[in-house]
Amino acid sequence: MSMDIERLAEKIAAAINNAQPGAIIDQSEEPVRDAHAEFRQKTYQKALDLLEQNQQVFSPSADASVAEMEE
Repeated sequence: MSMDIERLAEKIAAAINNAQPGAIIDQSEEPVRDAHAEFRQKTYQKALDLLEQNQQVFSPSADASVAEMEE
């Protein structure tokens, strides 16, 4: 996650630094919003992956074969 946060900060800084003086908000708003959207998507996907891993670890049927589950 720390690398994702660092990348987000870099994208925000780049968007602000690339904006013209007097138009920082206008010219950086969309790139910053896009960077946040990408970060949010990656974070959400990581959370889903962790949830799935935790569910598999604690699943009572995680070690059971298909035949055992059918019985």
